[in-house]
Amino acid sequence: MINQAQLDEVIRTVEQASLDETLLTRLRAAYPGVHFNTCMDDDVSVNAKPYAERAGFNVYLVNSANHCSTLTNDPDIASGVVLAEIIED
Repeated sequence: MINQAQLDEVIRTVEQASLDETLLTRLRAAYPGVHFNTCMDDDVSVNAKPYAERAGFNVYLVNSANHCSTLTNDPDIASGVVLAEIIED
């Protein structure tokens, strides 16, 4: 479970940083037990709806219950966050 306050803090942090390994390290240290990953937004399933959309990136939530990771928009069952970078053409 990831609460709304945590998600808001994560999003604010990402808005003020670059999507890189340093940011992931900071987030992982600040939120133990929450899994963080980055990718390009076009690598995410075409029918997936972001939990949050921001300039330069989208936020997706991951549910890793039942030994299989799936995207979710329900923070109550989310165990991870995917930060998907958007690069404008």
